[in-house]
Amino acid sequence: MKVTQLANLLMVALVCTLAAAGCKKKPTPLINIPKGQIGNPTAPTETGIGNGNPAGGGGGVKSDGVTSANTGGGAGTGTGGGAGAGSGPLSQPNPGDFSNYTADAEKFKSETVYFGYDSAVVKTLDKAKAAAVAEFCKANPADAIRIEGHCDERGTEEYNRALGDRRALALREALISLGVDASKVITLSFGKDRPASEGHDEEAWSKNRRGEFILLTPPK
Repeated sequence: MKVTQLANLLMVALVCTLAAAGCKKKPTPLINIPKGQIGNPTAPTETGIGNGNPAGGGGGVKSDGVTSANTGGGAGTGTGGGAGAGSGPLSQPNPGDFSNYTADAEKFKSETVYFGYDSAVVKTLDKAKAAAVAEFCKANPADAIRIEGHCDERGTEEYNRALGDRRALALREALISLGVDASKVITLSFGKDRPASEGHDEEAWSKNRRGEFILLTPPK
């Protein structure tokens, strides 16, 4: 009789335990809050910040001194690209390959190309000069050409260095389009550092906005 009562008590205890367990509330799962949003649910996450794509940019400085409102900021904006394309027919050879060549700045002095204000566009009248240089290059394939870009004194040093580079690159592309071997043409920008005229007026400035062809002759 005692055994039966003990069994009944154990059964009742088991039922109560199971009932109590079923009444417990399940724990609320934790929510992962993106970094940067803690305490501010509307704040942007780090994945949208500092990704190298700023929303617009500030004003730039045009060559020869005039400020321009360039939108979309960042290096390389505006008219043209940087020195040397990375690949393809317009990519430049290593300037060191011509370190032992003799430079002649007088050979193509009359073929100096002059550019408009803040421009890297080769004028129609100057295309004949590029054509004359191209014909010489094709007839003398052992020689090479260095094209030097220059600007007038107005504008920042950095901007004019880039503009001089664009001017030299425009002439390089002109030579290549006329059949000159791209591996024999390099460019160099002096910006406003080497003026052809020391004046401070439009007459002098027009002479300084130029691109010069320098003949490079291999050692004999």
